[in-house]
Amino acid sequence: MPHFPIQMPQLGESMAEATVQQVLFSAGDEVTADQDLFEVETDKAMMEVTTPCSGTIIDVVAEIGQSYAVGSILAHIEATEEEATKAGLIKPGDNGTLTPSSDKNTDEETSENLHFKIDEDDVIIQDEPPSVKPTVDSGLPVPVRSSVYLSPRMRHRMDELGLNAADLAGLPGSGAGGRVTVEDFEKFISELEEHKMTDASPMRIAVADSMRRSWTRPLATVTVPVIMDSVLAHRKSLTEKPGVTLYAIRALAIAISENTAVAGRLIGNRIVHPNAIDIGFAVEVEDGVLVPVIRDVDEKTLSDMQESYEELVKRGQERRLPPEATGTGIATVTNVGPFGITDATPIPLPEQNLVLGLMAGRATPLWDKEKEVFIPKLESKFILSFDHRILDGGAAGRLLQRVGKLLQEPEKL
Repeated sequence: MPHFPIQMPQLGESMAEATVQQVLFSAGDEVTADQDLFEVETDKAMMEVTTPCSGTIIDVVAEIGQSYAVGSILAHIEATEEEATKAGLIKPGDNGTLTPSSDKNTDEETSENLHFKIDEDDVIIQDEPPSVKPTVDSGLPVPVRSSVYLSPRMRHRMDELGLNAADLAGLPGSGAGGRVTVEDFEKFISELEEHKMTDASPMRIAVADSMRRSWTRPLATVTVPVIMDSVLAHRKSLTEKPGVTLYAIRALAIAISENTAVAGRLIGNRIVHPNAIDIGFAVEVEDGVLVPVIRDVDEKTLSDMQESYEELVKRGQERRLPPEATGTGIATVTNVGPFGITDATPIPLPEQNLVLGLMAGRATPLWDKEKEVFIPKLESKFILSFDHRILDGGAAGRLLQRVGKLLQEPEKL
């Protein structure tokens, strides 16, 4: 039977390593799926490491009192292919791809039945657990998985049902440290049958997936009130009246072009600047949102873009966007003002760093120093959400203030 490693899981969002405090089994013991094997201490609590599947413990690598990084091998388990497949450790039909069996059967017939032939010289033996090295000069390593620990068996069951960790948000766990057990999960699934359910549309599923990926980053927002009287007066003076969103698109493009790093992406330890100022804008469709993209906005004027903007709005609502308007931009503008929304938290697309939200305008009395009276002005909140790894609040605030300043001279857009 194939052997599999039992590894140190990431039991918390900021966990980088844990210290083994107690070993609850011995080599040769028969164990069941999700059985507690180790008690480990993180920087926050005592927690348990469980078995990925039923089987027999082959050996114990971890030692009491020693600290091990996430992913370090703590022990090995021997399991049947059926159990390993049920736990998601191997795909159906695989013979196990991890630790070689102690029964060194090397006859030709066995070797020919392997999908891939493995030379002993290619096997890397890890004598010491990997050290934890941050990806930057200081701070904790950035976790790449959910902050809720899910055993391999749980993950396999979720894969069968097409679920992910976000679907279990708020589900109370009865396991150690609030861990969600398979029993908790199955109870949750059975109780769902008591509720009315409808199928989510492909559009809604796509939006949900995009938002899940977006929230893997540290996002933040800043807000600046913007006086919109100048924009409305300029728009009123024109025969062909651009949408308010288009003014914001053009202003944002100019502001970004003055310092393209603000719309960059953090890849490793470098900020990758955009080669073009392509800005998307949100168009509501049935059960979702489409984001057409206008290319090279910094090189075009309002009048240059007006006709194509209106055409993209129309074709977006019909879900018939031209190929050149699809794909990724470097930022998005979304105008929720027509819905009467005065405050919101726009979320940037996974491949973008910035999204600018325009809120509904309100008549606000502002003091006129020359006339020494309060004069009503139409004020709208502009909310910028951004990737905090790229920008700090001050830089994001200056970018947003620059957008607001540009809108005070709309004739120059």
